[in-house]
Amino acid sequence: MRQLVMVTVLCSLTLVGCSGGGSRDSGGGIPIIGEVLPRAGSFVGSLNPFSRRGGRSREAEGRLCGVRGIEGERIPPITSSVEGCGVADPVRVTRVDGVRLTQAAILDCETAEALHTWVRRGVRPAVGRTGGGVEGLRVAAHYICRPMNHRPGARISEHGRGRAIDISAVLLKNGDEMDVLSDWRGSRHSRALRSMHGRACGIFGTTLGPGSDGFHEDHFHYDTARHGTGPICR
Repeated sequence: MRQLVMVTVLCSLTLVGCSGGGSRDSGGGIPIIGEVLPRAGSFVGSLNPFSRRGGRSREAEGRLCGVRGIEGERIPPITSSVEGCGVADPVRVTRVDGVRLTQAAILDCETAEALHTWVRRGVRPAVGRTGGGVEGLRVAAHYICRPMNHRPGARISEHGRGRAIDISAVLLKNGDEMDVLSDWRGSRHSRALRSMHGRACGIFGTTLGPGSDGFHEDHFHYDTARHGTGPICR
């Protein structure tokens, strides 16, 4: 009897999903199952054969990539006609360890986890109670298909693989900020910025900032590339 009830529910669910209200493909053919389907996590939603297929999916609240404190959503794979670009299993991160990102960052899970670790072990200890504590990170760049340092002919940047993020400032709860360009030298925030940047070494495979190579004077560049000689930290 139980099996009969479940089959009946599933059949009804399928009919609801295919009725008017769902979006259609560009050819006006078979309807695409959309938001008319029951919410994932509900009893009926758990019986829905379409609820876990394709499109974006949100994981448990605040537990993206299986890590408590990483918030955002999984998104479909990113492909590119440019060799070396694309992300097989990308996520769009909006907050890490309670700290918001000024723009949602598209990364792979390894890089999202590294960012989360850096906030906990690097940013929070360095900032302490200054300005009421950490409120946000200004994201200067995340996924983008381009060569290293925007130089024509250079190899594809780790940004093009979803394995890099650039941070240009740390925002404080009182409205103040620790800006990499203006506060790295001769500022009351210099010590905190240098401390958090130094603690990124080893959490990320590459750690670059002001004075590293002339291309990172106004931001921190972090990526999860693996180097045979160990982390690159400048």
